[in-house]
Amino acid sequence: MDELAQRVSKVLHDAAETHHVVFKIVDGADDDWASWYSDWLVNLSPLAEALGTQLVRSELTYVLVRLEKEYSDQKPDERWEDFYARGLLSYFSPA
Repeated sequence: MDELAQRVSKVLHDAAETHHVVFKIVDGADDDWASWYSDWLVNLSPLAEALGTQLVRSELTYVLVRLEKEYSDQKPDERWEDFYARGLLSYFSPA
């Protein structure tokens, strides 16, 4: 994994750690996790800078949900953060 993908993966890992703290009382359970993540990632993280693009929360929510479905279907032998990082970079990279 290249340096940029590692950077995005780290941002996602930090989001997961924060989410778990915020939802500690329910052991991290959150049916609407993608909305929480996208809000945090857009407003409180360096994800947009890492991706080199302006992020729209609703679009990011869509991409996160799509990546979750792909990750669940494919069951890759890697951390979700790494899988999502590559997916985000692919989706948001200029055509």
